[in-house]
Amino acid sequence: MTNISDDHVKVHFRMDIDEDGWPPASVESLWAVDLGDGTVRLDNTPWFVRGVASGDIIQVELDDDDVLWAGKTVQPSQNCTIRLIVLKDNGSDAARQSVLEVFHRLGTTGEGIEQYRMVALDVPPEADLPRIRKLLEHGEAKGWWHWEEGCVTAAWEATALV
Repeated sequence: MTNISDDHVKVHFRMDIDEDGWPPASVESLWAVDLGDGTVRLDNTPWFVRGVASGDIIQVELDDDDVLWAGKTVQPSQNCTIRLIVLKDNGSDAARQSVLEVFHRLGTTGEGIEQYRMVALDVPPEADLPRIRKLLEHGEAKGWWHWEEGCVTAAWEATALV
């Protein structure tokens, strides 16, 4: 994410909680740049929201309490959101940092959150998608993490066929 400035706003996304209580909240707020025309460009990687990624342009609506709520995606960024629950070393800070560093070398950015032992990756289209998928699958097979696709593109899906 870039530095927060005056043109940044918080956009709220409603989420359905499943029978296992996941995600742990019914609303997630993300930083975004207000484009001034009823849309915003997301400027951080979602922890829990599905179907959106950093850089996506989203319609927004302001409610009576001055809260911005997300609507449909107007223009996808072609970025992917991949989330991991880090199992190695019980998801310690060092383990999460190690995960971020290894994926950073393949072209991603991201951040970790201690509470859920999670890492959220922002995967741009120019990243090494096949190597990222291979590493994700290898790490899961080794018991280092579980991973999920929060938002993916056709280019990402094509890596599953290789």
